[in-house]
Amino acid sequence: MEELDFESDSFGDIVSRDGRYDARSYALLADVIRYLGKDGTKSISAGEIMDEFRERALDLYGPMAYTVLSEWGLRATADIGEMMSNLVESGRVGRDKNDSYDDFSGGYDFKEAFLDPYAV
Repeated sequence: MEELDFESDSFGDIVSRDGRYDARSYALLADVIRYLGKDGTKSISAGEIMDEFRERALDLYGPMAYTVLSEWGLRATADIGEMMSNLVESGRVGRDKNDSYDDFSGGYDFKEAFLDPYAV
């Protein structure tokens, strides 16, 4: 598979087929996958993806992370799994035979994960 230039991919083909999520959410997830898979030696678990996604979103958007992600169509970790499915279907990322999109369901509560760090 050809290496993807995540910075210039518009994800337009995915968004036109499944408009639930903003293209920027795919760019964020693709960046997370690229970061976690940089050594190329192991499969990346759903838990690792969800944790890094949370950390990356908080780093980038701080107290606005929940609002930004909501505007992009993400309201639960199951949405990350749906986006992963779309990335796999589009050929942008591979899938291990043990991977299950159900592993993304119930990972963490979005409001708690993205709002609690900033609660006073």
